[in-house]
Amino acid sequence: MSYFMSAVLGFVQGVAEFLPISSSGHLTLFQHFFGMEEADQLFNVLLHFATLLAVCVVYWRDIWEMIVEFFCFLGDMFSHRRYRGNPPEARRMVLLIIVGTLPLFLVLPVKSEVEAFGNNPIFVCCALLITGCILFLSDQMARGHKNARNATLLDVLLVGVAQGCATIPGLSRSGCTISTGMVRGFDRKFAVRYSFLMSLPAVLGATLLEVLDVIKLDGGVPQENLPKYLLGMAVAAVVGYFSIRLVQLLADKGRFGAFAFYCWGAGGLFLLLNFIGWTLVPPAA
Repeated sequence: MSYFMSAVLGFVQGVAEFLPISSSGHLTLFQHFFGMEEADQLFNVLLHFATLLAVCVVYWRDIWEMIVEFFCFLGDMFSHRRYRGNPPEARRMVLLIIVGTLPLFLVLPVKSEVEAFGNNPIFVCCALLITGCILFLSDQMARGHKNARNATLLDVLLVGVAQGCATIPGLSRSGCTISTGMVRGFDRKFAVRYSFLMSLPAVLGATLLEVLDVIKLDGGVPQENLPKYLLGMAVAAVVGYFSIRLVQLLADKGRFGAFAFYCWGAGGLFLLLNFIGWTLVPPAA
């Protein structure tokens, strides 16, 4: 893998991980039609970790408050103290994220079967078209008023189900979760904030598991590739930061429809290319 390809993969990860256009779907289609080099397992894990860092930078205050409240909750529980009045918003946010993450455990037994859908470009194109419909409909939702203080457990559980469904290649995780939140009456800013904060335990858990597997199988990080890995991570983190800011801006203004038209255009274009058999990948000898 060259330095240029490392930067390109980092850019694609930073853009598609947060913009509601499906990072897994785009990587699948680019590899199939343009012969884009597929990242090795460790590099792919590190790119996801870099975009996780971007979320931490944008929402560092929320994350810090949730960590403090989590340990305060444990202290109250072990000392048998009861919290009087309504709990702090950050403490309730911890509960909402835990509940919203639970549906992902239902996906784990069929994880390999779900990922196998990514081998079919037609399926991925159709999933992109569905993503476009979801984003377009979310724009039509009336502005809600729910936030961390009054969102119900059923609300976040349904958002979590949407996150589980979005493990299907071509369905956007951020698009599905933010749109579901809007359907459930979330304030637009809260829908975006909850979607990205909810991604942290899922991405962190997957990253730790993948790193352990890589270390076990490959014996560690190949030193000759370390500079390329760091370059890709830096690009993914910086681009991811600005992608999050863009999503915040457009969701608040009710402009997700712009991404809907993109998903329809990309899905339709790649379907056409598949139909006519066009590809830049040279045929096998």
